[in-house]
Amino acid sequence: MPRQFVRCPPEPSFVAGFERIRDELDIPPRFPAPVLDAADDAVRRGPLIPPGADPSTRDCRDLELIAIDPAGSTDLDQAFGAAPIAAGYRVHYAIADVAAFVEPGGTIDDEARTRGLTLYSPDRRTSLHPEVISEGAASLLAGEERRALLWTIDVDGDGTLLDATVERATVRTSRQMSYREAQAESARAAADSVLGLLRRIGELRQEQEADRGAVSLALPTQEVVGTGDGAFAVEYDDTLPIEGWNAQISLLTGIAASKIMLDVGVGLLRTLPPPEDRTVTRLRRTARALGLSWPDDVGYAERIRELRPDSPEEAALLSQAARGLRGAGYVAFADADHPDQPRHAAIASTYAHVTAPLRRLCDRFGNEIVLAHCAGRTPPAWAVEALDELPGQMGRARQRDRSLERAVIDYVEAVTLMPLVGQRFRAVVTDVNDERNRARVQLRSPAVVAHVTTDGLTLGDDVALRLDDADPQERTVTFSVIDVA
Repeated sequence: MPRQFVRCPPEPSFVAGFERIRDELDIPPRFPAPVLDAADDAVRRGPLIPPGADPSTRDCRDLELIAIDPAGSTDLDQAFGAAPIAAGYRVHYAIADVAAFVEPGGTIDDEARTRGLTLYSPDRRTSLHPEVISEGAASLLAGEERRALLWTIDVDGDGTLLDATVERATVRTSRQMSYREAQAESARAAADSVLGLLRRIGELRQEQEADRGAVSLALPTQEVVGTGDGAFAVEYDDTLPIEGWNAQISLLTGIAASKIMLDVGVGLLRTLPPPEDRTVTRLRRTARALGLSWPDDVGYAERIRELRPDSPEEAALLSQAARGLRGAGYVAFADADHPDQPRHAAIASTYAHVTAPLRRLCDRFGNEIVLAHCAGRTPPAWAVEALDELPGQMGRARQRDRSLERAVIDYVEAVTLMPLVGQRFRAVVTDVNDERNRARVQLRSPAVVAHVTTDGLTLGDDVALRLDDADPQERTVTFSVIDVA
C-alpha cells in the first residue's frame, strides 16, 4: 500500500508524542556502539569492492548528475543525468554503493538486517545504516567524489525501454535540489538540459505507464501548519509534477533490474496481486455514492490515475483505492526457478527494488546480483544466500513502518483537533460497515479521516459532525453525527 507522509513543526508537544510512539514500537533510538565503531572503521578505510564482485570501476566524474530530494535530505541514494541519443534518450542513474562500506555478515550488515528500512517520523529519521555512511561516505552529496552503481538505460523516442546495464563507477553529483527548487527551475529549463530531459523522459514514461494499465495514486502529504493563535491545523499538500517525473526514473530502473534478474534466473522481485473484481466493483459503487463520475468504458487504472486530493470526495476515493492495493510482498528465486506470479500489478510490470540501498535493506543484495550479470560473472554467494531470508526481513520492517505511519497520523490529528472539541465540522461518508455499526468519514476541513456510528448513514452522505473528544495520549478522536444533508 502506498505511503502517506506527515510534515509537522518541531513543537515540544509533538516531539514528545513521537518519542512515545517510537518507544511503543521498539524503534531503536541509536545504533549500538559496536555498529558505530564498525562504521567509523569502514569510512576511514574507504570504499572496497565487495567479495566476489567485478573489481573494475569506471571513472565517470565528468557526467552531469543532479540529486532531487526533499528539502534538507542528506541521505542521497540517487543522482540523475541524461542525454539525447539517435534512438531517443540515454539515462544515467547513479545509486549509492552501500556494499562498498558494509561487509557481508559483519556488524553493520547484522544490524541492517534487523532494521530492514529507514523509518521516518516527522521529527526524526531512524536510519538503516549509521549516519557516517548513510549521510556521509556513501551519500551522493553534491560536489563530493563518490563510489556509485551507475545505471545506463536507453529508451526510444516514445520512452520504451531499449537496453540497460549497470557498473561500478566514480561519480560526482553536480547539484542537489529540493523538489520545489527543481520544479521552479524546470519551468524555464532548456529542453536539452538535465532538468529539461528529466521532464521529457518522465512524461514519456508516464505515458508508457498509462499504456501498460498501471495504477498511479496521487496520495497527498498531510501537513501541520500554525494557525497564528498558537493552535495548529492539518492540511493536504499535493505532490509536484517533478516528483512524478523523478519517480518514473526509479521505476524505469527497477523494471530494468527485474528483467535482468529474470534473464539470469536469480533475484528478488517486488510483487503485488491485481485488485479483486469485487474491490473494483466496490470502488465504482463508492464513486457513484460520492457523486464522482466513472463511465463504464473507463477502466480501474485509468480512473484512479485521474484522481487528485482537491476535494474530500476525490481524496476519499483515493484513500479507498490505496486500501485496495493489498498483498504487496517480495519473492526470491534462484537457479532459474522463476516465480509463478512475478508481476507488480500497480506498476503493470515486473519490478525490483534497487534504487534506495541507503534506506532499504534488500536493494544492496539485488544490486550485486544485477552487477554480476552485467559484468558476465556469477552473482556473489553472500548475495544469493541472503535471498531466502530477505522477504521475511522486509515484511517485518514494512509492518513496523506501517504501524509508525498510522500512529503518527492518529497522534497528529488528535493534537491538532484537541482545542476544537465541541465544534461542528462538515464531512462526507466514504465507507459504511453495517455489521460493525461503523462509518468512515472524510472531513472537508481539516484534512482528517475519522469514524462514527452508522445511524443509517449511506455512502456519499454529507453530514454535520460534532467533535466530542480528542485524546493525544490514546491517539483517538471521537465524533458524533448531528445532521445529515
